[in-house]
Amino acid sequence: MGHGEKKGTIILDNFNSTSNLTSNPGFQSTLTLGSKDAINEKAYNPFEHRKVEHPNSTIGSLAHLLKSSLGSGILAMPAAFRNAGLAGGAFGTIVVGFICTHCVYVLVKTSQEVCVEAKKPSMGFAETCGAAFEFGPKRLRPWANFVRIFIDWALTCTYLAALSVYIVFIAENFKEVLDAYVPEYKLSVETYCALTLLPLVIICQIRNLKWLVPFSAIANVFLVICFAITMYYIFTDLPNPVEREMIASVSQWPLFISTVIFAMEGIGVVMPVENEMAKPEQFLGCPGVLNVAMTVVIGLYGIVGFFGYMKFGDEVRGSVTLNLPQDEMLAQSAKILMALAILFTYSLQFYVPMEMIWRQLHHKIAVKFHNITQISIRTACVIGSVALAAAFPDLELFINLCGAIFLSTLGLLTPAIVDSVHKWERGLGIFKWILIKNIGIALLSLVALFAGSYSSIHAMVEKFSTVEVMNVTISFNDTLTV
Repeated sequence: MGHGEKKGTIILDNFNSTSNLTSNPGFQSTLTLGSKDAINEKAYNPFEHRKVEHPNSTIGSLAHLLKSSLGSGILAMPAAFRNAGLAGGAFGTIVVGFICTHCVYVLVKTSQEVCVEAKKPSMGFAETCGAAFEFGPKRLRPWANFVRIFIDWALTCTYLAALSVYIVFIAENFKEVLDAYVPEYKLSVETYCALTLLPLVIICQIRNLKWLVPFSAIANVFLVICFAITMYYIFTDLPNPVEREMIASVSQWPLFISTVIFAMEGIGVVMPVENEMAKPEQFLGCPGVLNVAMTVVIGLYGIVGFFGYMKFGDEVRGSVTLNLPQDEMLAQSAKILMALAILFTYSLQFYVPMEMIWRQLHHKIAVKFHNITQISIRTACVIGSVALAAAFPDLELFINLCGAIFLSTLGLLTPAIVDSVHKWERGLGIFKWILIKNIGIALLSLVALFAGSYSSIHAMVEKFSTVEVMNVTISFNDTLTV
């Protein structure tokens, strides 16, 4: 007994109203139902438990979301308008943009709600989809782990396919410039794709995101300059709108939808941006980061697509920079800047699929082999993307195909399914309008998937068949001349 303590006094050290009565294994309380703690228990708030080392401000998050959506895809919008017409393209861009925005909204909203149930501060895209099944109808719960793995690999394939599109962008822009200034050494697009292999393999060995920041900054400067030069040429001597088709054939609409989805959809970066916000409650809502960013994106995409198609008409190409004059230094500099910007952006975009692949594989490989394995995987992925680009060197058709297969599935179909599963037992609204709405979105995604893929592949086969016939004709004529 210490000094000053009175006999018979009970000392309650660290007393509080939530003292644990079961700390003594000899006493197990069964008074759980209706206890004061259970009744007064505060609902789990994931925002209060997020611990982000360097959280982004609301303005910073808006900038990240804009940067992820305003990339090289905006230069493909005039080609998209060619498949819809001026009026059809303007209206279609707004509709498809609204649907893409809504799909992102329901995905983020579902993520925030399942975080409460799972008592986790944040979740990524794949985790959200898996959790929706895990806390959904009992019959679907065994599928949760499969869904997580499937979404992870689907995102990986999506990014790798997009990287192949980047390579075609680089190759076609370099080819345009070098064909003009070195006409005696005209090389094929496939050759230029192959020439990108060595620099891309080297730059993709950078594993620390911090060291990729300078490349990203330089790429952003180049993109802004290229965009400014392109808009200068677009708005110079614009023709009369009546000279262009107002509404294109219905058979071309799937190509329009696929291109717009590819250009606009940034589903892979939405969850990381929301998860790292200092005030994540400001991501959704009105105005909200998402609504402001997508309003700007839809507006800019619509303007570039409308006026780009008005300027160049049916001659517009997969990247509108390829329509700029061949004999003007300013126009050629825009093409070079565009190619370099995409080259520097490649390594940053490559970081995402590589992180997913490595997360799945690193625990299966001995630590002493980690370095050589990383080098091998990174090199193999670059070689694969270059080979895919060389196999499908038509930029516009490649964009359509990627948009149809990957982004329509991940950007539209997946959020519709996840939202339906999550709301199935929680209420689907009056007359089950949520389910009806999601079925409509799913049908649109399937139309983009099957019709867009068929149109793209059919156009590719037709184009390559024509090229082969022309080559045979030229060879035959040459033989006769000799």
